[in-house]
Amino acid sequence: MGTADHRTGGHDARHTREDTEPPALRRDDWERPSSPSRAEVAADHIADRIARTQPGTRLGTKDDLRAECGVSAGTFNEALRLLQTRGLVTVRPGPGGGLFAAQPPPARRLDAWAQALDEQHPDEALRIRDALDPLLVEDALWHASPADIAELRRHLAALAEAADAPDPVAFAHADRLLRTRLAALSPSSLLRSLYGGLLTVVELAEPVATPETLRARHDRHAALIDALDTRDRDRALRLAGSPVGTSDTGGAAAG
Repeated sequence: MGTADHRTGGHDARHTREDTEPPALRRDDWERPSSPSRAEVAADHIADRIARTQPGTRLGTKDDLRAECGVSAGTFNEALRLLQTRGLVTVRPGPGGGLFAAQPPPARRLDAWAQALDEQHPDEALRIRDALDPLLVEDALWHASPADIAELRRHLAALAEAADAPDPVAFAHADRLLRTRLAALSPSSLLRSLYGGLLTVVELAEPVATPETLRARHDRHAALIDALDTRDRDRALRLAGSPVGTSDTGGAAAG
């Protein structure tokens, strides 16, 4: 009887452990944290400083900025890697060195090319911009942090307000700002410069849009940001390359 009770107790205990065992982790649980890491927070803090300074400005030494961010040396090195990947900082060794706000690449030839499109074939700027979207989305899938996604959603709110108005001019402006923020996630300075020049031309040459078109374009941006947030590569690239008026399999309008 004592042996039977011992086995029964073991059996019950095993079932108790099985009943209380936590569910298996989903891919998103181990592949991507639910909140920004300390390195991402430090990188965003420095990125905010860079946004308020002139290109080439000295930000300070590594030790100065690490102390300002309040992180360990290893965490700061990871934050620095994130900033360099996004093309926001340069590091100069030696006396007087340190971290500097990155200088934009020479854009004289790109500006001349964009001006030619503006004067002769502005519709070409729109076509080329759309062709570059998948490249930017691919980079964003690799490099976007939770803080970056939150910033994209703030721009999306301005886009929704313009679509509800409806105000095509305000929508075109908000659309450019959102795309500029998306382009900032790419580590390619050439791609960022090329895309930025196209955005200026496209905003000036944006055709008159109906309220329905504005809403469809907003919904496409919203679905794209959701796909970036969940790292759904197939859906994100499908949305980036979808023509106006089509629908994503998830039900969101694309355009």
